[in-house]
Amino acid sequence: MTTAFDPIGLGGKRLANRLVMAPMTRSRAHGPGAEPTELMATYYAQRAGAGLIVTEGIQPSLLGQGYPDTPGLHTAGQVRAWRTVTDAVHRAGGAIYAQLMHTGRIGHPSLLPDGLVPVGPSAVTAKGQVFTHEGPMEFVAPKELTEAEIRQTIADFADAARNAVAAGFDGVELHGANGYLIHQFLAPNTNHRTDAWGGGTEGRIRFAVEVTEAVTEAIGSDRVGLRISPGNQYNDISEDHPDEVYLALLERLAGLDLAYLHLMEGPHRDLTPRLRKVWPGTFVLNPFTYPDVTGPDALGLIEDGSADMIAYGSLFLANPDLPRRLASGGPFNTADKATFYGGDHRGYTDYPTLSA
Repeated sequence: MTTAFDPIGLGGKRLANRLVMAPMTRSRAHGPGAEPTELMATYYAQRAGAGLIVTEGIQPSLLGQGYPDTPGLHTAGQVRAWRTVTDAVHRAGGAIYAQLMHTGRIGHPSLLPDGLVPVGPSAVTAKGQVFTHEGPMEFVAPKELTEAEIRQTIADFADAARNAVAAGFDGVELHGANGYLIHQFLAPNTNHRTDAWGGGTEGRIRFAVEVTEAVTEAIGSDRVGLRISPGNQYNDISEDHPDEVYLALLERLAGLDLAYLHLMEGPHRDLTPRLRKVWPGTFVLNPFTYPDVTGPDALGLIEDGSADMIAYGSLFLANPDLPRRLASGGPFNTADKATFYGGDHRGYTDYPTLSA
């Protein structure tokens, strides 16, 4: 029987176990350069016992930033700074992927250079507020991307993936979940386009497909993962019937031989085994446990074949040596839920670096 503590091959590397540190967006890249810091190197190196670390969301371009002080991978300075992080993780024996996250309509002009506004597949304003340096502010109507701007955004993802490899990352994860840009193209309430980038299923999956194809061409498919969250309502997304779109998306991507698919499971749990069945490669599962955090019980999802790897979020914040604690049955520190938005299935913003 396969267990979470057995090694697994991924992207040409042999991972020590099947435990993934889930991506959890942070606001720690203070300063105009949006560069990671030495504290980030410490934070990730502390958690290098994970089979795979997926970083906080990293914007692939200036326009991709939706929160204050999130790091980028689109300048030479950012590449150099991320190298200190990847070197620290590798010295500690870990593997680390960069999560590329373009927030799309989720953001605010105050977070962008003068004259720029958030963008999206359609000019549909998200309900709610976003945190800025001036405090919470209402979302604004995004600029609808033109065909040329869509092409440039795809190129930005590919360039950021090349920068990730130059910075020493073992690969990248494309953030197609949680209501950010790729997800906005997939969802019917955020994509009202009637051209080839919207309308029916083929049009809605096109952006996700072409971003993935461009990134695999840039750095190789064995270094690329994709994260999806069908039916997740975070960031004002509405997908009442996600089956058709996501099954079609996976069928289109199945032939690319990606490093993995990362499913952030939502309330449509009946869809999970169907996605697992059609996906031919490594299947990473962040199981739906809200309002609780993902705990030791999730290890059984590898033993029964529901997933190849299990992603842990908030439990990794409170327990940097989580794989050791899971193997021994605890004890576990409890994450302070006041420091992030709702645990494993909400905002993915963490602030403290906790030690065991």
